[in-house]
Amino acid sequence: MLLKTILNRVHPIKGFVYGAVRMAEKGTCNITVELQPRKGSRGICPHCGKKRPGYDRMPQRLFSFIPIWNMAVNFEYAPRRVECPLHGVVVERLPWASGKHHCTTAFEVYLASWARLLSWQEVARRFGATWDTVWHSIVSVVEYGLVHRSLDDIRSIGVDEMAIRKGHDYITLVYQIDAGARRLLWVGKDRTVKCLLRFFHMFGPARSALIRYVCTDMWKPYLKVIARKVPQALNILDRFHIMKKFGEGIDEVRRKEMQRLEEQGRQAVLSKSRWVLLKRPENLTGIQRGRLRDLLRCNLRSVRAYLLREDFQHFWTYSSATWAGKFLDDWIHRAMLSRLEPMKKIARMLKRHRPLIMNWFAAQGKLSSGIVEALNNTAKLTIRKSYGFRQYETLKYALYHKLGELPMPKLTHEFF
Repeated sequence: MLLKTILNRVHPIKGFVYGAVRMAEKGTCNITVELQPRKGSRGICPHCGKKRPGYDRMPQRLFSFIPIWNMAVNFEYAPRRVECPLHGVVVERLPWASGKHHCTTAFEVYLASWARLLSWQEVARRFGATWDTVWHSIVSVVEYGLVHRSLDDIRSIGVDEMAIRKGHDYITLVYQIDAGARRLLWVGKDRTVKCLLRFFHMFGPARSALIRYVCTDMWKPYLKVIARKVPQALNILDRFHIMKKFGEGIDEVRRKEMQRLEEQGRQAVLSKSRWVLLKRPENLTGIQRGRLRDLLRCNLRSVRAYLLREDFQHFWTYSSATWAGKFLDDWIHRAMLSRLEPMKKIARMLKRHRPLIMNWFAAQGKLSSGIVEALNNTAKLTIRKSYGFRQYETLKYALYHKLGELPMPKLTHEFF
């Protein structure tokens, strides 16, 4: 079967025909396919999209297509210039490429599809492209997806921040977390009030009015914007973020107690106990369970902090919000009497955010910020796989491409 026959079958181009196919001289494995406008056809103005009479022809240009058997394939075409009464003399619109790009749309979609699985540098190496070519392909595919995606029927969103480098450099991520629809909706630089306001400006007041649930952590700028922009939604501070604070509190108590015991020459008491105290009991190994039993026999501040956390776990087992609220108030009272400052700090935090914590029961536990954290972990892996992006714009497109569930440009044949 001739290559031209295959191209006509899998990649037909309306208004154009494939011409001669030739292979480069020995030493290189490049295939060039000539393209010609169909006889009697007119070029299309790229601005108004209407057929216009021809003006002249430009020099031959090469457009990279998907390699075949590891051989580079290029389309060769001399673009026509058309005379448009509205826009003057302009270069015709090419259906296989956009703007001045030297890559065909099919090749851009192909590279972008592989870039979801491999590092961008590896994609460039495997398919004989450059890193810049892969980058521009992803930008093209993401911009198409952002224009053509649907933002309707979104009822639940999650908002979180992620550190992208040292020095308090953060980005804000907004996800859709409805059942069966979890994707990245928006990326913003920084984690300020103005940053999150830009998302709601993009999202629009009509869509914002339909949101029923919002999952966030306890970052004040987020809480302030959400209360202002989606007052009808339940803002849920759920189990994941709260229990994370407990882990930080226990670790702080343990570190201070380790220093005190070291001064007394008893540092072995808490030696190798960090993960024994931070893990849930069901996740401990056999050795760690034995170590925990030994620690529970000691009158240690770290053990008291651990027991307070384990006691608080009962809060999530209540089916009645009323009884859960009474348990929470009682736990806060006991924690304030514990003389453990990190645990008292958590108690004050719980008291301050009590209405938002109780929203977890109003949502019947259906939503969890743990979903947001899982998406954040995927975002971190995306950055790590790329060995870090230096520029914010590059990072933004990488995250949209990986987590945005964006629609891809439609092709005659699915190459991936």
